[in-house]
Amino acid sequence: MKTETVAIIGFGQEGVCAANYFRGARILIYDDKPRQDIDPLLFKKLKTQVTFYFKKAIDTKVDLIIRSPGVKPDHPQIESLLHEGAKQTTPTKIFFQKCPAKIIGVTGTKGKGTTATLIYEMLKKQYKDIFLAGNIGIPMLQILPEITRESLVVLELSSFQLVDLKASPHVAVVLMITTEHLDWHTSTDEYRQAKLSIVKYQKAGDFAVINQDFAVSKNYATSTKAKVYYFSTKSDANGTFIKNSYLISRIGGEQEVCNVHDILLPGAHNLQNAIAAVSVVKILGVKNQNIVKVLRTFKGLKHRLQLVKVINGIKYYNDSFSTTPETTIAAIEAFKSPKILILGGSSKKSDFSIMGQKIKRDKSIKAVILIGDEAPRIRKAISGFSGSTIGGAENMTQIVKSAAQISQTGDVVILSPACASFGMFKNYEDRGEQFIQEVNKLYE
Repeated sequence: MKTETVAIIGFGQEGVCAANYFRGARILIYDDKPRQDIDPLLFKKLKTQVTFYFKKAIDTKVDLIIRSPGVKPDHPQIESLLHEGAKQTTPTKIFFQKCPAKIIGVTGTKGKGTTATLIYEMLKKQYKDIFLAGNIGIPMLQILPEITRESLVVLELSSFQLVDLKASPHVAVVLMITTEHLDWHTSTDEYRQAKLSIVKYQKAGDFAVINQDFAVSKNYATSTKAKVYYFSTKSDANGTFIKNSYLISRIGGEQEVCNVHDILLPGAHNLQNAIAAVSVVKILGVKNQNIVKVLRTFKGLKHRLQLVKVINGIKYYNDSFSTTPETTIAAIEAFKSPKILILGGSSKKSDFSIMGQKIKRDKSIKAVILIGDEAPRIRKAISGFSGSTIGGAENMTQIVKSAAQISQTGDVVILSPACASFGMFKNYEDRGEQFIQEVNKLYE
């Protein structure tokens, strides 16, 4: 029997797992980056022989193309191989085809990782054999061999993973949908259409948990055959909502789940994430006591409004995962204390106008420290801001020292860049880790 030749386009964590999953086939890996720009740890994780094509076109016949998330479906290397007769799939498609267990999928512009992790932690309190994977940093193909029919799988799903997926999870969660990744998607409509896959292929007997407070999200309900439960922090809903400071769920009979003050995570956006998670686990029969245990103790994910340290009464928060203006606005609204914001980075073609108006109106913002390529556009968006605007910092040491010099007891310093990280940093994790490191060095 002929050995299949598999070309993996994109050499990251997903590419490594795809290579290991297809062990036994002839594996080719293509990446646009030169070899020296690839994380050396990725090579060590490979458990099979691979032929690499770094910045060099694949020059042999291929049977199957595996497109890693983040690689556009119309990438020239993919188009070329398709033209020569290869078939194409993705790790997400393979997972949905092969997974024997029920899948809970979470998407949205922001909040996916936090909501998916809350669901996972709540399910773990009551059931065994629970898995968390997807865009959260755990490749789906890595966990696939361990899953049984009795498992439950929680997936964080990005638009990159959903864009050409012709399948939907048993329980689909649609958080706030705004606009993101316009450096990748051709338009806002294409981005929203990509997200639609999460509900589009659901059947009767499936469930859709949808944010009622955002018109774009709410509209997804018209594209599913599933039973729809809405959640809301602003009004009554048939799923889960807030009333008189209590989190109320109507799923399986109306009940008070807890007081909102029991939820440890800060910010109105995290309240939405929490009630979305509660809606899902109520569908799956998790008891209130197990839900509340998680809500009272869950501190959030790294780089998502993460409290790094309190120094001389000044709180330093790492929100490096914030790469859009909407998430920076959420970070601003999470605190009433006087604030110093660190904004800027590389471009995602975002519109900073609404964030700019927010900063100019919010009298609790004392200063804005601007960094990276997008600093001039943000400076223009906040023109007329009455606080201090500081630029010129060239590295994280200078950024954190600038913030420390102008802050005083009771202030909150927030790294919430509203931009991508490339240029000054490798990625958002590197940016966040450098921030944590420099904050911990203060006053040593």
